[in-house]
Parts: sequence; structure tokens; C-alpha cells
Amino acid sequence: MSGTAGEGSTAPTAEDDSARARAAWPRAFAVRAGARVTAVADGRGGTAVPLVSGTGPLTPRLTRAARDAAEGEARVTLVGAMSAPLGGDQLTLDVRVEAGARLRMDTVAASVALPGRGGDAARYDVRLTVGEHAQLRWLPGPLISASRSDLRQTVHVELAPTARLELRDVFVLGRTGEEPGRLTTRVSVNRGGRPLLDQQLDIGAGAPGWDSGAVLGGHRAVGQLLLVDPDLARDPAPPCLPGPDAVVTPVEGPAVLVTALGADALAVTPLLRWPPTPAE
Repeated sequence: MSGTAGEGSTAPTAEDDSARARAAWPRAFAVRAGARVTAVADGRGGTAVPLVSGTGPLTPRLTRAARDAAEGEARVTLVGAMSAPLGGDQLTLDVRVEAGARLRMDTVAASVALPGRGGDAARYDVRLTVGEHAQLRWLPGPLISASRSDLRQTVHVELAPTARLELRDVFVLGRTGEEPGRLTTRVSVNRGGRPLLDQQLDIGAGAPGWDSGAVLGGHRAVGQLLLVDPDLARDPAPPCLPGPDAVVTPVEGPAVLVTALGADALAVTPLLRWPPTPAE
């Protein structure tokens, strides 16, 4: 079929083709991947994990079974089969711990957010659901924001009123000797359908005031530990300063939040514990 250009139209140029190619880079090279994990009580005091599904950068593996109460929690580890998250990637993880089950989720190593070809931000969305009398320990390795990377991460948690949660995150700005990328993280936790915690952190290159005394104060690593436990309703955690770079904050819920700063993940991670270890 042939035709003529209408009045005022112009034929595509090489520059137009180049612009279209650049715009297509994020779609051509970015990864969309998801993983799902479901843990259930097995009726004998243990925990079964009937669903462990995911590929590529989010590949969960059952690394410990819990056949009875004496064996404690089941354990699932995320094993990245490729570099991620890169700019433009869209990753999702859905973890469900059904009533009475106990699960630990962790990673085999630290994760590194890297820049992509198209300059778009990467997204990593995590959803955690914990049922009645169930327990989840979410303990991923540190997340490193490499130079020129841009990652938007969300962690949303839905807890039953009798559920227990241990949630730890450690973020490191830049690899050794390099400038940091941009990292925006949001953690929102509902307990019994009501908000318990909703916190956003925007740090790294381009984030307003991230290196000021009001945010990181010159440190390159930050971490937090959130514990939600019905027992804290009877014995709430008092606020305290276990060291010069850590603070313990009680959260009505009942919960406690430990926040720490440091030069790197090795300095921050030991401070994220409850009860806290006093600084020597």
C-alpha cells in the first residue's frame, strides 16, 4: 500500500530512528520477574513450604525443612541467578506464612543495584503476609546502591493480630571508593488491618539533604530492625541509645524499631538486635 505525506509532515530521519531505539532500550533489556513462597503449618508442629516458585534474579530455594516443633522454623533462601536489580527492572516477591507456620527468609549474599542502559529506575516490590499465630523472619543480606543506579523498593506487610515479625534491612551507599546511586525505600506494616508503621527513606545521589545531620550525617550505611510481637504489649520496649550510632524506638502495635548508622554493613548489622547489646 502506498501513499503520500500530508501537508506539514516530514519523513523520519536517522535522528528519529536513533531516538526511538534509545527509548526502546529499557523495554528490550529490562527484566520483569517474580517469585512466590507459601509456608503452612503441617499439623505436626512443623512447617511445610508447598509453594517455592521463581526464576532469574528471584530464585527461592528451600534450604531447611521443619518437620516438627523441635526443628523450629523452615528456611527459604533467595539465590540470584543473574545480576539484578538493574535500571528498568521490575521485580516482585510475594511471601505468605499461613496460620501457625514459622518461616525464615534470607538471601545467599548481598544484592547490588546497578544502572541500566536506559536510565530508568528499577523497582522491587515485596509483599509479606503473616497469619494468626504465625512467624516470619525477613533477613535479607545488605542492599548496595552502586554509582548511577536508581532503585525504588517497597516492602508491604500484612500481619494478623497474633502474628510475629522480625524484619531487617541494611542499605549501603556505593561500593568501595565510588559515589552512591539513588535509593528510595518504603516499609509499610499493617497489623489486624490497622497501620503500625509507614516509613520512607530517600538517600543517595539527588536526594535532598540525605547526607545532612538530620538523615545519615556522613555515614554510608543505614539499617533497621522491626520486631512485632504480642508479648511486647505486656512488656513494652523502653526507648534507649545502645550506642552513639543506634537508637531503640518503641512502636505502638506492639513493636520495637532499632535503627543504626555506620561506615558499612559490617558496622551496622551487629547493632540491629533486640535486646540491644550495650556499646563497650
